[in-house]
Amino acid sequence: MQLGLLPRMRVLRTSETEKGQIYIPRVNWWLLVAVVFVVVLFKSSSGLAAAYGIAVTGDMVITACLLFVVAWKVWRWSPAVAAAVIAPFLLIEVVFLSANALKILHGGWVPLTIGAALVTAMWTWRRGSALIAEEIHRRRVPLSGFTQMAETGSIQRVPGTAMFLTGTPGDTPGALMHNVRHNRVLHANNFILHVVTEDLPRVADAERVSVKKLSGAFSCVTVRFGFTELPDLPRAVGAAGLDKGDLSYFLTRRVLVASPETGMPVWQDRLYISMARAATDASRYFRIPVDRVVEIGARIDI
Repeated sequence: MQLGLLPRMRVLRTSETEKGQIYIPRVNWWLLVAVVFVVVLFKSSSGLAAAYGIAVTGDMVITACLLFVVAWKVWRWSPAVAAAVIAPFLLIEVVFLSANALKILHGGWVPLTIGAALVTAMWTWRRGSALIAEEIHRRRVPLSGFTQMAETGSIQRVPGTAMFLTGTPGDTPGALMHNVRHNRVLHANNFILHVVTEDLPRVADAERVSVKKLSGAFSCVTVRFGFTELPDLPRAVGAAGLDKGDLSYFLTRRVLVASPETGMPVWQDRLYISMARAATDASRYFRIPVDRVVEIGARIDI
């Protein structure tokens, strides 16, 4: 998810010190379904041997290839030295994989099919997200210019406080832009909120929220959470004194439409849209009460 290969899912941290110790309920249920499917399909451990051989030897080959990349790019070894060290291991592993390839028709196709499905899903999510990012960048409006235009224009001002969530603090959130464009209103106080996950288990309460004043009606708010914490935006902004009881959260709800004119085939567009719909909702992820959320839609063709 952090690499942009899968949609957002609920992640539970099981350790206060180790970032990698996590529990993802949805993935655990998928694993249960997969295990039941494999048991029913192969019926016995001996029948599973062919699939097991392909999976293990394939993993060995992939690991050796990735080790070459790490030695070259991260450890700064020369390509020749990295190849010389890893090639003997890779040669043996390729021989094992080639021998197990004879078992593809006898059950070895199962791990290959699962792997191909996962790679297709990750490739689709990454490509679709890149296309959406390009479209959002094309429509982007710098926040500094927008705030100046909004405050000097003839837009109706209404009492209350609005919190607009964004992933790019320097740009105008889509919900804010569409609210002003279509509703022609602007709240008395407007916060552009950006959430950051720090490389720490927990963030001290004194360092959780920082506010930067942009103008009389606009401020940028950065809320920080540690990797073991469950994000709770209402609690964080309330503790910082930003919620006076009249706060509403504005989110952009992207309506994705499959289009044959974009960069992906239609079947891949539909796969991406189904994955996006299965992603954890932002209001639920940040524990925002549903009666305080306003969602403004924006159509995007992918």
